[in-house]
Amino acid sequence: MPRLLSALVALLAAGPAAAAPNVVLIVGDDQGWRDYGFMGHAHIRTPHLDKLAKESLRFDRGYVPSSLCRASLATMITGLYPHQHLVTSNDPPLPAGLTGAAANRDPGFLAQRAEMVRLFERSPTLPRLLAPGGYVSLQTGKWWEGNACRCGGFTEGMTLGDPDKGGRHGDAGLTIGRQGLAPVRDFFAGAKKDGKPFFVWYAPMMPHSPHNPPDRLLAKYKDKTPSLHVARYWAMCEWFDETVGELLAELDATGLARDTLVIYLHDNGWLQDPDSPNYLPRSKRSQYDGGLRTPVLLRWPGRIAPAVNDLPVSSIDLAPTVLAAVGLRPTADMRGVNLLDPDALRRRPALFGEVFEHNAVDIRRPPANLQYRWVLAGGWKLILPHAARVPNARPELYRVDRDPDEHENLAAAEPAKLAELTKRLDGWWAAE
Repeated sequence: MPRLLSALVALLAAGPAAAAPNVVLIVGDDQGWRDYGFMGHAHIRTPHLDKLAKESLRFDRGYVPSSLCRASLATMITGLYPHQHLVTSNDPPLPAGLTGAAANRDPGFLAQRAEMVRLFERSPTLPRLLAPGGYVSLQTGKWWEGNACRCGGFTEGMTLGDPDKGGRHGDAGLTIGRQGLAPVRDFFAGAKKDGKPFFVWYAPMMPHSPHNPPDRLLAKYKDKTPSLHVARYWAMCEWFDETVGELLAELDATGLARDTLVIYLHDNGWLQDPDSPNYLPRSKRSQYDGGLRTPVLLRWPGRIAPAVNDLPVSSIDLAPTVLAAVGLRPTADMRGVNLLDPDALRRRPALFGEVFEHNAVDIRRPPANLQYRWVLAGGWKLILPHAARVPNARPELYRVDRDPDEHENLAAAEPAKLAELTKRLDGWWAAE
């Protein structure tokens, strides 16, 4: 694999100097890491993502630090871990005795939600970091952090962030993909007309529930599984793939593809429960690879050589990669590496992550919300529970290179490795 990385560097060094690229970040929502044609799924058809994978530098061992969408998305846009940007959970603490719609009408709950957005605004975002270079930017799809323009720094955005109009995690932005891509097409046309480089956040709520695919797609999967819930989820994966194909076709049609860095990953994993519309326990929100793992794709025609890379990478790396591609340095707080720098990838000894409560205990103190920390080093993965939140859990140690579904806990059998990786975790974030 180092030879492939060396070939990539040679291509980048040998090519003519290029203008800073446009950047399109495509983020799937609640999808299993195996649930693509290019990742070997036996039934799910994803021809457009398969083609993108073939044209990309492809990392099959990608991870997100946290397996819940809000924290994961905030990491992608800031390049910071959740304990740094402080968005650890989807929602504030629930008011006493209230849940659901009643909680969402509670003034104290709404005030804490607004405070979570203000805490997020302390961190830099890619749109703000790119703006001095003349970049315009568009937000579509999932977005939790208030008004996308005011709070996220986008020059255009679909999400208004009004709590009275469904502003929790996207409002009008959540129509993208499911109801076409007109805002993206219009943005591409405007940026091209004005001669502006651009950054696009395309994060449709797909294949996320509701799993209500078109009948024409559901019909393709009904006879491939005895579970209607599984068939619906599989069809949603293909529907999402169709929207990615539409977006990439628009880049081609407008002549923008060659000057655009396209990045793909999903925000967290998903294992479909065959007996209900819900997910299985070892996927979304969990400390396991079923919730944390994702493929990562990077395509920049003529600048990035297509290859498959088996080194583990993280969504913490996206912001440094984008900034390097446009000629900027990462901020001092960013802990990721440039995915196009093979030496940095080889030198990195480990990946890290953290899993938190869905509803925060204390929105200002990440350790108060922490359930698990995890570290991946080589083929080993250690999961350490945080005693304050999961007092009855025990350390879990897996050889995920041989046991990707994390069946055999080796913590008792490998005390030296357990101690070594615990020390690494504490050196990264002690979470006291």
